[in-house]
Amino acid sequence: MQTRAPHVVGRDREVAAITGALERTRECRGGAVFLTGEAGIGKSRLARYAAGRAYDEGMRVLKGRGTTIGPMVPFRPLAEALLGLFRGDPPDDSALGPYKPVLGTLIPDWHDHRSTTESVVVLAEAVLRLLASVARKTPVLLVLEDLHDADAETLAVIEYLADNLEDQPVLLLATIRTEPGHALELVHRMVQRGSGGLLELHRLSRDEVVRMTAACLESDEVPAELSDRLWTDSAGNPFVVEELLHGMVSGGLLVSGTHGWQVLGELKLPVPAAFVRSVAHRTDRLGPQGREVLSIAAVLGHRFPLSVVQRVTGTDDRGLLSHLHAGVAAQLVTPDEPAPDWYAFRHPLTADALLAQLTPAERADLSSRTADAIEDLHPGLPGDWCPLVAKLRFDGGAPALAGRLFAEAGRRALASGAAGSAVTLLDRAQGLLADEVVERADVLDTLLPALAETGDFERAFTFDLTELHGLDNSRRARLHTRLSRVAHIAGRFTEGVEQVRLARSLLGADAPDELAAQLDVNSAYLALNIPSANRIDSAAGLARQAALAADRAGLPAVACEAWQLLGIIARERDLDEASSCFGKALALADTHHMPIQHVYALVRLAGNVWLADGTTAALDRSHAEACRAGAITVAYNVDAILSLQSVLTGRYTQAAEQVERCLEATGRLRFHALTRYLLMVRATLAAHRGDRAGTEDAVARFEAVAKSGAQEHPLCFGLALAFCALLEENHDQAVREIDHALALESQNPTTFHLSGTHGTRLLLGVLDGRFGWADHRALIATSPARMRWNRQFIELAHAVLLGRDGRCAEAAEAFRRAQEAAEPYPMARHLGLRLVAPEAAGWGDQVGWLRTAEEYFHQAGVPAVASACRGLLRQAGVPVQQRRTGTDQVPRQLRGHGVTVREFEVFVLLADRMGNKAIGTRLHISPRTVEKHVASLIAKTGQPDRESLSAYAAALSR
Repeated sequence: MQTRAPHVVGRDREVAAITGALERTRECRGGAVFLTGEAGIGKSRLARYAAGRAYDEGMRVLKGRGTTIGPMVPFRPLAEALLGLFRGDPPDDSALGPYKPVLGTLIPDWHDHRSTTESVVVLAEAVLRLLASVARKTPVLLVLEDLHDADAETLAVIEYLADNLEDQPVLLLATIRTEPGHALELVHRMVQRGSGGLLELHRLSRDEVVRMTAACLESDEVPAELSDRLWTDSAGNPFVVEELLHGMVSGGLLVSGTHGWQVLGELKLPVPAAFVRSVAHRTDRLGPQGREVLSIAAVLGHRFPLSVVQRVTGTDDRGLLSHLHAGVAAQLVTPDEPAPDWYAFRHPLTADALLAQLTPAERADLSSRTADAIEDLHPGLPGDWCPLVAKLRFDGGAPALAGRLFAEAGRRALASGAAGSAVTLLDRAQGLLADEVVERADVLDTLLPALAETGDFERAFTFDLTELHGLDNSRRARLHTRLSRVAHIAGRFTEGVEQVRLARSLLGADAPDELAAQLDVNSAYLALNIPSANRIDSAAGLARQAALAADRAGLPAVACEAWQLLGIIARERDLDEASSCFGKALALADTHHMPIQHVYALVRLAGNVWLADGTTAALDRSHAEACRAGAITVAYNVDAILSLQSVLTGRYTQAAEQVERCLEATGRLRFHALTRYLLMVRATLAAHRGDRAGTEDAVARFEAVAKSGAQEHPLCFGLALAFCALLEENHDQAVREIDHALALESQNPTTFHLSGTHGTRLLLGVLDGRFGWADHRALIATSPARMRWNRQFIELAHAVLLGRDGRCAEAAEAFRRAQEAAEPYPMARHLGLRLVAPEAAGWGDQVGWLRTAEEYFHQAGVPAVASACRGLLRQAGVPVQQRRTGTDQVPRQLRGHGVTVREFEVFVLLADRMGNKAIGTRLHISPRTVEKHVASLIAKTGQPDRESLSAYAAALSR
């Protein structure tokens, strides 16, 4: 008979909490609930209850387990759960976009060899989006059991889900043992910050044990002797209660008669020996072959495949199934529902009890035989089989062989993006190969980049390579090369240079190309990131050496990386040369099937087209390709560029939406470099709208997160703050901002070219007389001068210089070219009209340009430029339309005093203690008119004198 409780006993509080969580989930208020407790305390029983309740209420239930065969395998519980979506109609993937190929790591049907490997955070976002997509039709319960056995990557995804399920109709229910470890620590951190609820299961009370026993025996009466013994021996652990009860019934100590259940004989057994003896008694009744079947299964782990057990035992199909059915009847094993031809022990403690009956020699023999069988059945040990056989070889007494297999499993884990699991497996390999210096070095060669991926940089630099006695110079240099790349990723550029120096000293002058190529690429990236006046030239030289050496050595990945860097650097000299470099990288990527390099080359080629022509069709195509390949990082790179394009082309509302959407995603996904770029775009957006406070706030936020020497920093001054000043008609301030951008670029040359130093600076310098033909000739010889955004300002400066020389027809033609270049950029185009109109006598339509610019800036709500245009028109003796709008810009307290828009413009400038002449120059009115406005302001605001009025203006502007 079955001696298991038919319903949950003693868990009323937990049942109520789970029921409430399910109700909230159906109302789109999901979240996470964590069930914790010792082994056998009833976590799985409650999880089954929750799954049944959810199913009855029409929810979609997905289940996965952390416990697996052998060592932990990356993402196993998540993959098992998500594969449940494909038993029947597959989920709608239309809303996943670029995240679908990312999920190929977990869902074989969606795997694409052309897709890229993204970070665990990106994979977590993909899982979240898939669950949300499924839950839009039917709320989802995701049950993940035994997470104390889960890998680091699975735990990272679970943390991400728990942090982001609040507004989704998805409930995560996870079970974890209360054993010290990363999983339990993570649960406590999540609960502490409010990302989940904790239900810690305690042992049953004496009364609850009695109630559970009665439920198991389907009887209202429980012999007092039985309840006393079960309470004493189980200590309130429900699983032990059931196991002891089953042992008593099957052993004839507890029998059912006409007067109910009766105890026959002595019930006293020690625990846990009682449980072990109960399992032993049941396996003995299965016979020698049945016991061997279950012992081999226990060697494999909590779950086991029938094919392996059959190969080890040599049992035919009928005999194997007969033993398994007997094991099911004895409540030792159960079919593993999600996976056909797999079985699982009813509880992990059952497998432990079976192993406890084996002598060390018996366990080693079974482990070796099982490893041999798996290698026969699965040549090459694909997937989970490699770490399992590594464990079996270790248990079988072959540590060196186990170490090599753990090393191979670690390499595969790293290649699949599971860096945390790779570190665990490679650490195991390091320990087992302690006496094998060369093999340890090979393991370290993979472990160092794995540590970099997990962010454990400090540990990477704790390895003392001098301890690897007997290692040849080339292998030692390879490890220093690895450390130099780790240093670059960590931002420890000086330390990276030292690792390069050590590697070069070991290799000498005649370093083989296969080592020199990677070393030179690393050196190039380090040089590009260390502030210096010649960092661009130094990086270019190193990258070119690397490309040539990689080509000779047949290292396409290194060559591709070098050509990509050369293309970025070449933009400073020649866009065509840059495109040629990217083209070479693209050809290498396509020939050697390198999807991530293919996508990066496409995006950079498209970026060149954007810089040269100001068009985004190629960027749109590369974005679609990045999405198809699941290259989320690259896709967001393109999104960031497109958001800047929206700013430059005057689509400010769209730009604001793009920037905020991307910032939310890049912040969540921890794309720090992209976050910096987007903060720069946000500053540029505010500046091009004439929003001084918004601009300064965005620049401050950028500087708070950016490191010294960040390549976007000059853009904050030349593309953002300078234009903000121009829209305030503060040309002197605009010049200072662009000069500061130039100083930053001189200290730390950048690969960005829209900071104003290659266009706007020349125009402003020509207008104020600082620059002439020599400056113009020097600038147009550079590659950035041919970029469309810069070209509009250079052509305007050219027109002014030609006009001053009396070459009116040529000036008009240069202006036409400027307008053609400026066509996509409405704000810059109209600003150009306002700036050059005073210089256009004899060759341009000054009045028409100023009227056009005035209308644009008036409609755009930029009063300073609109006012300047009206002032210039008045000076030209042209009737000017009176603008009565704009009073909303005057603060309420000043409007209450009757202050006009023009008086407010004067009031704002008084805050800087400017004199009448300076104010008049700024606003294009006479000093006498300024004096009249000041007198009116003093009277209206009740201030005693001009000094008090200026102080009032300064206080109000803060």
